[in-house]
Amino acid sequence: MDALQDEVRRFFEDFVAAFAEFDGALIARRYGAPYLALNAAGEARLFATAADIGDYFQGIVDQYFAQGCRSCRFHGLEITPLGCAAVLASISWELLDSGGEVIGAWRESYNLTRGADGLRIHVSTDHSETGDDS
Repeated sequence: MDALQDEVRRFFEDFVAAFAEFDGALIARRYGAPYLALNAAGEARLFATAADIGDYFQGIVDQYFAQGCRSCRFHGLEITPLGCAAVLASISWELLDSGGEVIGAWRESYNLTRGADGLRIHVSTDHSETGDDS
């Protein structure tokens, strides 16, 4: 499982680098269509195409940038293999301002599949902000 843990860690390290560009289309390259996003309240949004996913993330990074975010980081990576071509990954995210101070944080889980182009996210679930799973 160490090789899988390393592969998933590299995937999210690449995600952090893409995020730093504040380019929704670049971020969307890490996602497979269709993509299902579940927020902490359990509300679902389905994105059918890569362009839809890119537009979604462009809106998110524009909002973060307007709030002073200039980068992000993750920690607390936990993975669960789901057969030979899929994995569940849970991580804690922190949004950082230009001085490296945390301006936002949450935990999120991802269903990833491995295809010809490597790992891709197909489902993400924001953890509830109440209870033990925040």
